[in-house]
Amino acid sequence: MARTFDEIPLTRPQTPLLDRINRPADLRALPREQLPQVVDELRAYLLYAVGQAGGHFGAGLGVVELTVALHYLFETPEDRLVWDVGHQTYPHKILTGRREAITSIRQQGGLSGFPNRSESEYDTFGVGHSSTSVSAALGMALGAQMSGRARRAVAIIGDGAMTAGQAFEALNHAAHTNANLLVILNDNNMSISHNVGGLANYFARVWASKTYITLREGGKRVLAKMPAAWEFVRRTEESMKNMVSPDALFEAIGFNYIGPMDGHDMDELLDALGNLRDLKGPQLLHIYTTKGKGFGPAEADPVGYHAINKIEPKKKLEQATPKKVTGPKYQDVFGRFLCDMAEQDPRLVAITPAMCEGSGMLQYSQRFPERFHDVAICEQHALTLAAGLACEGQKPVVAIYSTFLQRAYDQLIHDIALQDLDVTFGIDRAGVVGEDGATHNGVFDLGYLRCVPNMIIAAPSDENECRQLLCSAYQHPGPAAVRYPRGTGPGVALDTALTPLPVGEARVLREGHGVALLAFGALVQAALEAGEALDATVIDMRWVKPLDEALITRLAISHLLLVTVEEHQRATGAGSAVNEFLAEQGLTVPVMNLGLPDHFIDHGKRETLLAEQGLDANGIRAAIENRQTHIGGTHAPAMGS
Repeated sequence: MARTFDEIPLTRPQTPLLDRINRPADLRALPREQLPQVVDELRAYLLYAVGQAGGHFGAGLGVVELTVALHYLFETPEDRLVWDVGHQTYPHKILTGRREAITSIRQQGGLSGFPNRSESEYDTFGVGHSSTSVSAALGMALGAQMSGRARRAVAIIGDGAMTAGQAFEALNHAAHTNANLLVILNDNNMSISHNVGGLANYFARVWASKTYITLREGGKRVLAKMPAAWEFVRRTEESMKNMVSPDALFEAIGFNYIGPMDGHDMDELLDALGNLRDLKGPQLLHIYTTKGKGFGPAEADPVGYHAINKIEPKKKLEQATPKKVTGPKYQDVFGRFLCDMAEQDPRLVAITPAMCEGSGMLQYSQRFPERFHDVAICEQHALTLAAGLACEGQKPVVAIYSTFLQRAYDQLIHDIALQDLDVTFGIDRAGVVGEDGATHNGVFDLGYLRCVPNMIIAAPSDENECRQLLCSAYQHPGPAAVRYPRGTGPGVALDTALTPLPVGEARVLREGHGVALLAFGALVQAALEAGEALDATVIDMRWVKPLDEALITRLAISHLLLVTVEEHQRATGAGSAVNEFLAEQGLTVPVMNLGLPDHFIDHGKRETLLAEQGLDANGIRAAIENRQTHIGGTHAPAMGS
C-alpha cells in the first residue's frame, strides 16, 4: 500500500526497484505484482526530487499509477504518449532515463519543466500550453496509418485541459476519421465533475472487461447486417451508460467511452488499459485521480500546491541572509487596481482564462463575484466574451498572460480591434519568465499587438507606473493593453489615487550628453543605472504605441546615438517602432536596438538569462561603450563635442 506523506523528504529515499529502471523496457521486465512497489517508490522519489529543485507538484503526484501502467503496457517510445498538460510529466521523465537529472528540473542547463522533443525520444510532443494533446496524438495516429505502422497513440489530457475548445475540436475530428486513438481523461476535480458512486465504478469495470469488449465487437459485426437490431442494442447500451456515466457527450461524438474509473487502482488501470490497448477506432478512458496524491497538504490544497519552491533545510534557512524587502508583485498591483477601479465604476467586469490566482484576481473575485468570469482554459472565448460585454456598454478587463494571449489573436483583431471596442488587457508575464522557459516567455506581444489598428500599448517601469498606466488604459475608449513582467518591481510605493497618465507621453529620467537611452518597461531601471555611468540621457518611454514622437525627434537632433532597450524580441519590438518612425521622418541618427535575439530563450533564473543577453546594467553599458568607439572612430564626432 502506498505511503502518505505529510512532509517532503530532504534526503533521498530508498528506491531499490526504481533504481533498476533506466528506461521503460526495464519496467516492462518486472512482474506485474511488483508494480505497486514501483508506484510507492516513484511517488516517494518524486516528492524528494521536487523538494530539491522546486517545480510543478500536485499534477505529477496524481498520475503516478497511470504513468507506470502506461509505460508497462505500451511499447514506448515506439508507441506515442502525449501528455497534456506538461505539469503531469515529472513521473514520466523519471521512468524514461532522467531519474537523477530530475533534481535539475526548471534550472538553467537542467531538464525542462514540460515535455521537450529535443530532451528525450520519449517526449513525443512539446506541451507547454494546454489542450493540444488530442490534436497532436490524432496527427500521430493518422501519420502511423499512412506509413503502415502499427504504432499506437495515446493522449493523456487533464488538469483542466479538457475545458478548452481545441480539445473538443480534436475529439470531433478524431471520431470523424475513425483513427485508432486512445484518449485518457484524467479528471482530478480541476476540470469536469465525475460520478464516483459504486454503481458507476461497477459498470466501468464491466465495460472495460475483455468479456464485454469481445461480446460488443462480435455483436457489432453480426448485427451490422441488421441495422434496426443494431440500433436497438446500441441505444440500450447508451441508455445504461447515461444512467451512471457523467459524460454521454463522448459517446455522442463517436468515442467508445469507458469510465469513470479509479485512477489510483493499479489492477483496474492495468486491466482496462490492457483491454483497450488494441481496440480499433477512437476510445476514451475516463479516470478520476487526486491531485497531490500521497502528500497530505497537497491533497487538501491542490491549487496552493500546484507548484512549490525548493525546500531548504531548517538550519540553512536560519543561517541565510534575510532577503531584501521588495514591493508587491505586479500581479498584485493589477489585482488592487481592479478592486479600486471597480469601487468607482460599476461597469467594470474582470475576465480571466483560468488564471485567477496567477493574475492576482482572488480578492476581486471574492469582493465582486457578479462581475468576475473565469472562463477556464478558453482564451478565444474570453476575448469574444469581453467584446460582447463592451457592445453592451460594460468595461471589460481581460487578465491574461502574454504567452496565452497568442492563442486568441484572431479574436483580438476581428472581434475587438476591428470594431474598436472598449476592452482593457492586463498582460501579465511579459518578457522572460524564468523557470517555465520558452513555452511561457512573453516576448512576442509587442510585435503582434502594435501592428493592430486601434490598439494602444503601455509598458510600465515600476509598480506605481503600472497602476497609473492601467488607469490610463481603462479610461481610453478603445482597445488598450498594459504589459508587465512576472514577479516584483523595484519597490516604488503605490499612490492611493488612480490618476491616468497622458497617452503617448514619455518621461525624462535624466538629461545627459551624446547618448540617449529609450527604455521600455521593466528594463528602465537597468537602463538608468547604465545611463548614470555613461552620463547619458535616459527616457522612460512608457508607451510603445503611440510613441512620444516629439520627444524622439528632439533626441534624434540633439544626440549622437539613440539606444532602445526592451525585454522583447528585437524583431518587431519597441525598438523597431522607433526605427520606423525615424525612417519616416528622414532622421538619420545612429540607432542601436537592445533586446532579445532571434531564438527561443530556455529556462533559468530571469536575472541570469537577461544578463546573458546583455540586458542588465553592465551589458547595456558595455554594448553602448563598444558602439561609441565605433561611431567616434568612423562615423561621427567624439561624444560630448
